[in-house]
Amino acid sequence: MPIIQSDRLSAVVAEIFDRAGCDRKEAERVAESLVGANLRGHDSHGVIRTLRYVTWLETGWIKAGHPVRVVRESPVMAVLDAEQGFGQSAAEKAVEIGIEKAKAMEISVVTLKNAGHIGRVGQYAEQAAAAGLVSIHFVNARSSELVAPFGARERRFSTAPFAVGIPQNGAPPYILDFATSIVAEGKVLVAAQGGKSLPKGALINDKGDLTEDPIALYSDAKPPNYRNGTGAIRAMGEHKGSGLALMCELLGGAFSGNGAAGPASGKPFANGMLSIYLTPAAFAEEDNFFSEEVRRYVDHVKSAAPAAGVDKVLVPGEPELERLEARRRDGLELPEDVWNSILEAAEKAGLPNSEARSIAGVN
Repeated sequence: MPIIQSDRLSAVVAEIFDRAGCDRKEAERVAESLVGANLRGHDSHGVIRTLRYVTWLETGWIKAGHPVRVVRESPVMAVLDAEQGFGQSAAEKAVEIGIEKAKAMEISVVTLKNAGHIGRVGQYAEQAAAAGLVSIHFVNARSSELVAPFGARERRFSTAPFAVGIPQNGAPPYILDFATSIVAEGKVLVAAQGGKSLPKGALINDKGDLTEDPIALYSDAKPPNYRNGTGAIRAMGEHKGSGLALMCELLGGAFSGNGAAGPASGKPFANGMLSIYLTPAAFAEEDNFFSEEVRRYVDHVKSAAPAAGVDKVLVPGEPELERLEARRRDGLELPEDVWNSILEAAEKAGLPNSEARSIAGVN
């Protein structure tokens, strides 16, 4: 498995999207998003998606350089339509609008529909936190039924991500970011391509039996395609996770105008997102109360005695920061299947493999 430094991996992925039709700024934005996910340990939303994105560009499921259209807005809200533009570009712009409105009016609500895959949702909570704002994000994926509701063996939900960002003065924010399924679809893809195996019982097959075999989701066809399989990913947290997934579909999908995961609408895959932005100072009676109380309580939580076999108690965002430091230092180890898929994407985009290897520093 090749080990590639993150800056060189970003460079080769950016070059691929540049050659595939993106302007340089967008190509670098998408590459930074994908490699940033790998750096934080979310390989499911990382460079493993390069080939899929390039294929979607070819089919028109993603449009390079397509601006977000403002459908409706007021001082405190906006309804946005990405019109199948690149998800990373559309979502970043949506957050910028939400930040601008919340800074002016103390609160804002922004919906986004028809966006190409937006990547790791936590990066948008980080973007808002960097501006000093609390943010809450409900996300869905149209035409992407993957997850069985609690008590079912058939797919009805997308992986329906949910994220919250809490800023901290002079310290990294607390970022909660997860799919409402036991694993994201990308993690099944990672497992199918020789990466980390799945948790026990993460999937359910068409007979209703629990399994960890990616074939339940993809079948044995190559390349892996979740539309070929007859099984499903399971919702996290039994009935509680299933209920939250439903709310993400209704808010991120139906409320945003994107459309919920199913039944199949004939429309291409698209992410929808409902985001809420809050200015902490507007809600506090005392200066810095929120930040100081957050720090006090988090310290209290982390002071709890660890359970057997646990080194220390962590809070949301800390595992990602630890991986970020280690992977920036040590480089990113890519499974052969993932690296080969990047080379395939390079060929599709018109970047010779010899040049791609040279940019990445791989012999």
